[in-house]
Amino acid sequence: MGSGLLERDRELDELRVAASDAAMGRGRVVLLHGEAGIGKSSLVNALRAAPPDGVRVLVGACDAMSTPRPLGPLRDLARSVGPSLGAALRSGDREDVFATLRDELADASGTVLVIEDAHWADEATLDAVRFLARRIDELPAALVVTYRDELDRDHPLGRLLGDLGHGDRVIRIAPRRLTPTAVDALTAGSGLDAGRVFATTAGNPYFVSELVASAGESSAGESGVPQTVVDAITGRLRRLESSTQDHVEQLAVVPSAVDPELLARLVPGSAGALRAAEEGGLLDVSPEGVRFRHELTRRAVVDALPASRRIELERAVLAALLDAGISDPARLVHHALGAGDVDAVVAWAPAAARDAATSGAHRQSAAHYAAALAHADRYETAELADLFEEFAIESYTIGAASAAVSAQVRAVALRRELGDARRLGASLRWLSRFDWFDGHRSDAEAAAREASAVLADAGDEGLYAMALSNEAQLALLAHDTERALDLAARAIAISRETGDHRVLSHALNNHGTGLMFLGDDDGIGELLEAAEAALGVDDIEDAARAFVNLVWALLDQYRLEVADQHLSRAMELTERSEFIGFATYQRMEQARLELARARWDEALALVEPPPGMPHARCVALTVAGTVRLRRGDEGADALLDEANRLAAELGELQRMGPVAAARAEAALLRGDAVAALAIARPEFDEADRRRAPALRAELAYLLRRAGDDLAVPPDDPHPFSIQARGDWRAAAEAWHAAGAPYHEAAALAESPDPADLVEALAILDRIGAVPLARKVRADLRERGVRSIPRGPTSLTRGNPDGLTDRQLDVLRLLADGLTNAEIADRLVLSVRTVDSHVAAVLAKLGVASRQEAVRIAEERDLLST
Repeated sequence: MGSGLLERDRELDELRVAASDAAMGRGRVVLLHGEAGIGKSSLVNALRAAPPDGVRVLVGACDAMSTPRPLGPLRDLARSVGPSLGAALRSGDREDVFATLRDELADASGTVLVIEDAHWADEATLDAVRFLARRIDELPAALVVTYRDELDRDHPLGRLLGDLGHGDRVIRIAPRRLTPTAVDALTAGSGLDAGRVFATTAGNPYFVSELVASAGESSAGESGVPQTVVDAITGRLRRLESSTQDHVEQLAVVPSAVDPELLARLVPGSAGALRAAEEGGLLDVSPEGVRFRHELTRRAVVDALPASRRIELERAVLAALLDAGISDPARLVHHALGAGDVDAVVAWAPAAARDAATSGAHRQSAAHYAAALAHADRYETAELADLFEEFAIESYTIGAASAAVSAQVRAVALRRELGDARRLGASLRWLSRFDWFDGHRSDAEAAAREASAVLADAGDEGLYAMALSNEAQLALLAHDTERALDLAARAIAISRETGDHRVLSHALNNHGTGLMFLGDDDGIGELLEAAEAALGVDDIEDAARAFVNLVWALLDQYRLEVADQHLSRAMELTERSEFIGFATYQRMEQARLELARARWDEALALVEPPPGMPHARCVALTVAGTVRLRRGDEGADALLDEANRLAAELGELQRMGPVAAARAEAALLRGDAVAALAIARPEFDEADRRRAPALRAELAYLLRRAGDDLAVPPDDPHPFSIQARGDWRAAAEAWHAAGAPYHEAAALAESPDPADLVEALAILDRIGAVPLARKVRADLRERGVRSIPRGPTSLTRGNPDGLTDRQLDVLRLLADGLTNAEIADRLVLSVRTVDSHVAAVLAKLGVASRQEAVRIAEERDLLST
């Protein structure tokens, strides 16, 4: 074939078709994946060399740096794109980059944008890929993402692949290893035994080509990169003149293409001095610079260097970058760390961290702050306080709550030394938030009180209003609603007077949530206003919190459709911004929604395994325990006991109440009314005292079932209140309207009419609610009903791999080659839910890709289970 590639016609044709479709306005996402050396870059280069008419190919590569550059592969494109995008990339402003990148692609006649080696990408780059992929239908562009399959289950790319791995315009290309026939053709005339080469390389194209290029120079060995290949590369290097070897080694410590300016400083004579290395197949030289033919080649050279030599080479690169005036902080920090140059790390790591935070690469930002703070003694007190606080904020953003608290404690201590009341109060407010997030409520309240006291006379009304709003938030979380409303109202008044939209958003958030807790729908408008105000000042945290609070309150009220609508928008916002803590919490809200709809497998897919953050973990354990309880699965009590212990530690009614309700329900299903009363009554009294109507309604219903009739407000429209008043018919209708079939069946089961019990039984059998169905059948038998529906004869709840029935369904459809969107259509689920199921299947089977999951399933005969 014209590209010179063997056994790659199909893959290259697919790439060219995607490029041609892009030129005709039919955007595509192409996921080009496989092991290292399988030929992903070769396919990209072949397309780049001969694209369809009218199509430009832009290629940006992610580099194997200790901490990736924010938007690194996109910034590499700055010289090849229009001035607007170039300026945005140079500034690093996330939203500006996204908007101008979309415009750049929209204004061209056809573009293939390649992001190579996305397994090394920073968060901001992954967000840009997600942003484009969601809009690819509107763009005359093909977005090609190349990556290695060897991803662990927590790899940041994995979540993105879950988002991208569905839809009619997503193409997956997985090049296969070469066949013995192709290896035989490649080794012809080399003197090598084709069979031994195939056995050594298993058909990996890169490994084969390296052995052929160094025929006779390699020896046997075993490693991730076969020792024969390592020997082949180093053998070819050692055959070059010593000066050329020095140049190659120097370039090997640069984990990216070396541009002409840097090349001239590192290699006297530049391209001419590298001719032998190019002819020997080690380097690719072009007017744009020099790079190694393959990352594995560069890695082999680096790994063969003695530590002292590598440090020397890293120092040379660092000096050359500084001499050239290249002020890319992430690159400088990477080489400073490699060179052991503490002065350079101290000078550049804070800038790299702030640059990453601006771009939305929060994990990378935290890593750079950690590098700086490893040398805390090198900073002045004021700057050190800022660094600890900024590190704490970034740690909080990525969900590392304990790290955030530890860093902020240091920041507060330094603020006390400095004696600036304004800065101290602001830092105490942050510490309060981080303490709560880490599950330390008493510490959070102490920090909040001190923050307000310090700021009351500090001369900054905006910070004082924020401190009041923070206290309101803590009161709200404790269901001290009246105090929360009072504090939030004071903060709103100050913020409206000062015009501080960020504080206004925070305070409206708390006031609106308090209203929702009391059943006042004015809270909806306040929460939406809070979100818009936050977005207006680019405050993603408070916008996300407003949506979280709104959805939570709507779920408490069982207004499931409205909750679903707001949750979808909220999840898109937090996923795009990579606010991990809120994204996790929203996933717990999605699980609550699925639980309410009696979609058991979908709920479990969202909460297993439970997240590490204590508040989200408590929700996850409660949902998982309730699902297992209602289905009759083993392990329900253990999960609810763990949730109960965690809720007690957190000490908040919003955690303790739902756990108590689930445990009381478990006792009632066991027929133990005494235990149900003992569990539910204390939390009912607390919910009544704190005016938490939704929780009070649920506990009142459970207490009534246990024999404790309580006075329930006659005008409370909550379905649980209707049921607690004994109006089972109206309750069943309300539950049906809400879309909550388990509760509808439970209400029908209270009817004196056997026909209603039979109707309840049909619902319970359909959703797999075994324990309650068993009780209804027993009730029908006691009433003398003879013709009782038998129900399902078997309910397969799992298998040796722990897959649920729904996950087995998904796995079978994966084996049929369906995309997530097609699976969603087939099973009548949302694509997001299918994404969660696919992720759970991969995790339970211990694999990183869909293809591996199908292979394991076939080996274990799961597809016929």
